[in-house]
Amino acid sequence: MIGAAGAVALGGLPGRGDEAADPRSDGSSIPGPVSIETLDAPGSEAGSMVVPGTRPTFVEFFGTWCGPCERQMPALAAANERVGDEVVFVSVTAEGIPDAEIVEWWEANGGNWLLGRDRSAELAAKYSQPGLPYSVAIGASGSVGWSEPGLKTADEIVSGIQTALGDG
Repeated sequence: MIGAAGAVALGGLPGRGDEAADPRSDGSSIPGPVSIETLDAPGSEAGSMVVPGTRPTFVEFFGTWCGPCERQMPALAAANERVGDEVVFVSVTAEGIPDAEIVEWWEANGGNWLLGRDRSAELAAKYSQPGLPYSVAIGASGSVGWSEPGLKTADEIVSGIQTALGDG
């Protein structure tokens, strides 16, 4: 019984997989689409978006409390300037704070691209690993082409995005 409980804890109940996942021949899968809110902020409009969408997407997971996330903002701005037309470029937080606090942080740190809010943390659960900031570049097919935790230079971000764009 203990073994069965461990299996359920690690793998979920039998037959309860992510029905939206797209199994691949190599055994990997593409997470199903997740809808997140977008906030009214510089470079962003209130509404919603789906990740992955129909275009390649770069997602930066951040927290307003995270010092490295704040230090990451200039590199993100530079990378967005270089490749923002090639991909959907979005920064996403799963924090449970008022929208106004997120927008205030965004404005204070020079954000000027899509700002997303993952209230259910579903997107973070599918694409992010522990630690912030966390970057994910998703190719046109919906597969993760590159992901990395921690601070990155604009060149590293652009290189990761270019890697993901190569997936077709």
